[in-house]
Amino acid sequence: MDTPLHQSLYAQGYEMRKKVIGEDYVAKALEKGSSDFMRPLQQFATESAWGTIWTRPGLSLRDRSLLNLVMLTALGKWIELGTHVRGAVRNGATEVEIREALLQASAYCGMPAGMEAFRVADRVLGEMQEKGEMVRG
Repeated sequence: MDTPLHQSLYAQGYEMRKKVIGEDYVAKALEKGSSDFMRPLQQFATESAWGTIWTRPGLSLRDRSLLNLVMLTALGKWIELGTHVRGAVRNGATEVEIREALLQASAYCGMPAGMEAFRVADRVLGEMQEKGEMVRG
């Protein structure tokens, strides 16, 4: 849709998405989702999740990120979990806070989900350290 409201939500969502998960990632995601078939989904995600939910008051970006880590663990969405581990660090979550959120998820979502979440997070945090995007420990 191309109404002023949709344009505004998309613009706000696009900026928030870049802030949380990084400009390079967003550019790649939008490029992958640029087919006529995929474009509506990318537009919907940018408007609804990023333009409406992530821009709301009431929770910090850090807290929203930690919630996403737990929900993505529960859902077993490992690619998205990796993306949001990166976002959590960008939003100020510490390695300890990420670990504790994943431990909490492990207790309620099951050990196999927790183990995979830890593997994903450890890999992403290691990659971020190698790139100088964070210091672990």
